[in-house]
Amino acid sequence: MPISILMPALSPTMTEGKLAKWTKKEGDKIKPGEVIAEIETDKATMEVEAVDSGKIGKILVPAGTEGVPVNKLIAVLLEDGEDASTIDAYLANDNGKKPATASTAQAETKTTAAAPAAAPVAQASGARVFATPLARRIAKDKGINLSNIRGSGPHGRIVKSDVENAKPGAASAPRAGNVPSGPGARQLSDLLGMSYDAQPVSGMRKTIAARLSESKQTIPHFYLTTDCRIDALLKARAALNDAAGGKYKLSVNDFVIKAVAAALMKIPAANMAWAETEVLQYKNADISVAVATPNGLITPIIKEAQNKTLPQISSEMKDLAARARDGKLKPSEYQGGTFSISNLGMYGVKDFAAIINPPQACILAVGAGVEQPVVENGQIVVGTVMSVTLSVDHRVVDGAVGAEYLKAFKDCIENPILMLV
Repeated sequence: MPISILMPALSPTMTEGKLAKWTKKEGDKIKPGEVIAEIETDKATMEVEAVDSGKIGKILVPAGTEGVPVNKLIAVLLEDGEDASTIDAYLANDNGKKPATASTAQAETKTTAAAPAAAPVAQASGARVFATPLARRIAKDKGINLSNIRGSGPHGRIVKSDVENAKPGAASAPRAGNVPSGPGARQLSDLLGMSYDAQPVSGMRKTIAARLSESKQTIPHFYLTTDCRIDALLKARAALNDAAGGKYKLSVNDFVIKAVAAALMKIPAANMAWAETEVLQYKNADISVAVATPNGLITPIIKEAQNKTLPQISSEMKDLAARARDGKLKPSEYQGGTFSISNLGMYGVKDFAAIINPPQACILAVGAGVEQPVVENGQIVVGTVMSVTLSVDHRVVDGAVGAEYLKAFKDCIENPILMLV
């Protein structure tokens, strides 16, 4: 009997994904453990391994299809001795399932490309089409292409009456626009004649937009800023790197991670999360570190950072960051965390305020170390100063606790030996 290959759930929160690539084709023989496909989730691209042996009889969802629901039938595997003649009967009655046929999958792909839900309609041949949500729904139900309708609403926007009075297939004067150029992008102009390139939104970018919008709209942020003198840290870093003889190379960010973890152990009331009916106080310092990737921001986690040495943190962070940029992180490596760090110092940014990564209660924004005049024993000297800003969820962490935590962090950064006790 043929075997169903379903869209896997690659993380606890995954509801759909993009079938990025098939590494096997119809007719190929496979065995357990072989990679048969690559699935793109909202944060990473992961390989899918075969569980059973056999021959791929039919691929139902082509490579490149986005929005494939978890547990959707994507292919059929034939066991030894079976041939393709059994597939149609199997698809017609697959234990009560309603699998997509090849033609259905292609149709869904075309529909998604032509009219994504709640997204502005933009035809490949011209300008962006402006229409009300109700007009879009009516047009979809009647099978009317909005690009063929001239809007009567404000600034030429298509409204309900325009669609109701239109006939399917009716044409009107073409809208002004530029010829598309570049893979995955459309070069357009809006109603005011301003040109732009429209690029598809990735799953990662959609997730970032949703989570950060949720954070700013629902979490009452407050911010605390302090300046840290890091001359002693820089000397300690140089001495440790020289003593390592090339075995490792510590960065300032490695010290920041260690200091954040050490400060959480000193002020555990800052290591919290909001859970609606209760607040969670974490026992370990699992530090999420923001990493920029070509597709957007991701926060791999240094788990139990309070128990790790600086060289361990450095090695682990380099590995996580490299795999994050390649989209190869496992969900367990970026989901969770108790406290976040966002460091833009390497870009020369002096100070900024970061958005909290829910359900965590705090995120530390780290700026660049800048040489500037400082007062030391009543004398003005040149020192290296790094500004940090703590963003705090006031539902969980009060101002006094936030201030105590920031003081503990400052003490560790300015006196690196305190990270070790």
